[in-house]
Amino acid sequence: MKLLILGGTKFLGRFLAEEALRRGHAVTLFHRGRTNPGLFPEAEEILGDRDGGVDALAGGAWDAVMDTSGYLPRVVAQSVERLRTAVPRYAFISSISVYPDFPYDGLDETYRVDSLPPEDADSEDVGRYYGALKARCEQVVQAAYGDGALVIRPGLIVGPHDPTDRFTYWPHRFAAGGEVLVPGRPERPVQFIDVRDLAAWTLDMVEAGEAGVYNATGPVPPVTMGTLVAACVEAAAARGVTAEPVWVDGGFLKEQAVGEWVEMPLWISEAAGWPGFMTVSVDRAVAKGLRFRPVMETVEDTLAWDAARPPEPLRAGMARDKEQAVLAAWTRSTGRRTRS
Repeated sequence: MKLLILGGTKFLGRFLAEEALRRGHAVTLFHRGRTNPGLFPEAEEILGDRDGGVDALAGGAWDAVMDTSGYLPRVVAQSVERLRTAVPRYAFISSISVYPDFPYDGLDETYRVDSLPPEDADSEDVGRYYGALKARCEQVVQAAYGDGALVIRPGLIVGPHDPTDRFTYWPHRFAAGGEVLVPGRPERPVQFIDVRDLAAWTLDMVEAGEAGVYNATGPVPPVTMGTLVAACVEAAAARGVTAEPVWVDGGFLKEQAVGEWVEMPLWISEAAGWPGFMTVSVDRAVAKGLRFRPVMETVEDTLAWDAARPPEPLRAGMARDKEQAVLAAWTRSTGRRTRS
C-alpha cells in the first residue's frame, strides 16, 4: 500500500512509520521537519505545515492517510479538503478525551461526545477544550469521508519515546529506589496502551479497509495499579535497586494539594467524578484484533529507553522533595504506611 502519515517522526507516528515500512508499504511522511528529520531515509518526506501548507501534497495519491497530529477542526479540514479526491481512506487518531465525562464502567463508543460551549464556539484553545476539539475533528473527517473514515480513540499512549512522561514516571521513579509514593489502592483499575500495540493494530485496520469508531486503550485482561507497581518493582530489582511502594489515600493526596494525572500520573481522584475513566470498553477494538503485550514488557522497554536518553527533568510526575514531604505527612497522619 501507499500510505501517507501526517506527522510520523515523534511518537505514535514514528511507530506507525516504522511498522509500515517493516511490512513493506511505501510510506510518505508529511511534517514540518522540526522533529527527527531524516529518521526514516527509506520513506518519502514532504516538508510543510499542515496549517496553510497542505498544497505541498498536491499531485500525490495514496491508498490511505493516517492523521496522528490533528487537534484543530479548521486545520484538519484543510487536510481533508486537499486529500479527499486523492486518498480514499482516512484514519484519524482521536482520543477518549472526546467523552465529556465517564459516569460508569464500560463506557463505549455510543456514548455522547463533547462540544464547545456556545460562547466559545470558535475557540482553538486546545488546553481548555482538547476533547471537544478532537470530537469536532472527528466530525470533519466523517462528514467528508463517510464509510472511508476510521476514527480511533486511544487512552493514555505509553512506551518508548513518549514525549509526555506520564507513564515513564513510574518505571523511572521505582528505578531510583527507596520509598515511592503511590496513589490510592492497589486494586484500582488503570488503562493505557503500548504505542507499538496501537501502531500495529491501526495498520491492521487500515490494511483491512476498516471504518467506524473504536476506543483503543487497555490492557485486556484489565490491570490494576498494583499490577503496574509490581512490574516496576521487579524491573528495578533486575537492575539491583530496591524500591518500596507506599500506598497513600487519594483523599489525603487532595488535602496535600497533589495534582492529578500530570503531577501524579495515572491517578484521577474520586472527587473528579469520573468513576469510569479507567474502565472504558475496548470490546469493539478487541473484536477487530487489538492485542496487548505484557505490562512487564512495556515497563522494561520504557525503562531501557529512559535510561539511554540524555538526562533531563521529566515532564510529568512528582518532584522528589514534595514526594518526601507528603510521605512524611502521611506517616504523621496515620502512624503507619500501607505497603503492597
